[in-house]
Amino acid sequence: MKNFLLITVLFLSCRAMNGLAQPGQSPARSVTQFLATLNAEEVKKATYAFTDSLRFKWTNLPVGMVPRPGIQYGALSDKSRMAFHRVLSSLLSSQGYLKTTSIMQLDDILNTLYQQAFDRGEINQKFLTQMQNLKWAHGNYYISIWGTPSDTAPWGLNFGGHHMALNVTCRGREIVMSPYFIGTDPSEVKSSKYAGLRVLSKEEDYGFMLINALTDAQKSKAVLKQAIPKDIITHPGSSQRIEGYYGIAAGQLDAAQKELLKLLIQEYIHNFEHRKAHQLFDKILQSGLEKVHFAWIGSLENNKPHYYIINGPDFLIEYDNVGFQNDGNHIHAILREKGNDFGADLLKQHYLEVKHE
Repeated sequence: MKNFLLITVLFLSCRAMNGLAQPGQSPARSVTQFLATLNAEEVKKATYAFTDSLRFKWTNLPVGMVPRPGIQYGALSDKSRMAFHRVLSSLLSSQGYLKTTSIMQLDDILNTLYQQAFDRGEINQKFLTQMQNLKWAHGNYYISIWGTPSDTAPWGLNFGGHHMALNVTCRGREIVMSPYFIGTDPSEVKSSKYAGLRVLSKEEDYGFMLINALTDAQKSKAVLKQAIPKDIITHPGSSQRIEGYYGIAAGQLDAAQKELLKLLIQEYIHNFEHRKAHQLFDKILQSGLEKVHFAWIGSLENNKPHYYIINGPDFLIEYDNVGFQNDGNHIHAILREKGNDFGADLLKQHYLEVKHE
């Protein structure tokens, strides 16, 4: 019996070694194995020089408006798709992985909702065609790899499409995922067999929990009396950047309110793989949670337009839920590591340590 078990374990181990990316392995290894599933023409589409300035040009607009570099996810073979899901698993937590794949699936649901609205006579053919020309679809996301995946030298990976911009820079075990943009339209599906689906539910719910946990005096500081932004202020097409601190400082919150603030911050950070998530959250705590500010604009009830910002020395979170019909049902959200977009701070340290011609 012991010999049978040993043989079985060895067989399964060998089979795993000959398969796709292994559980728990480095992003560099999983990306290398993904590239090995592509043919020469596909590799050419997917790979770029690490120094190519195109690496820094991200967008949150539909692919029909702004094309993406790289290889289309929907054009991959099943083997390549399986390998790429291993790449996502090496970079993201289970919740981050499920949000990413659900955002992709939501594009197909959105197409279904518009088609159903047309069938019911609620929109005309011209409007339906305009929406279809935006080319949002589960398969219309693009993968680009910058440089050669390595456990020592810097390299990068971008994955983007409608409502997703994952910008990754790696150097050994150090990983930066900034800017990290996610969005949903609709934020809550209200018809069809998908009615009730909310892909970014906690980004919304925890925000309302925090603002409504504040006293009236605290709300007078946290709630800004100004127009709700029509989009996140730091979107890629905007020249605006948020330099100052607004709202209420965490140092003015009680213990229970601080826990809600941490819960909201962690909902974004814990989309990343465990080690990266804790590394970033520890950095925030070391800089001082009391220095983090929280501000809110708009309704204190859901299904109405609202916006919040969480701003600290090391990071910025922006969340906007307005919607084209001003119905508070279309989320745009972003997490940025300050001074470290596209690994700027990480690469600065690399060039100080390694001599380059």
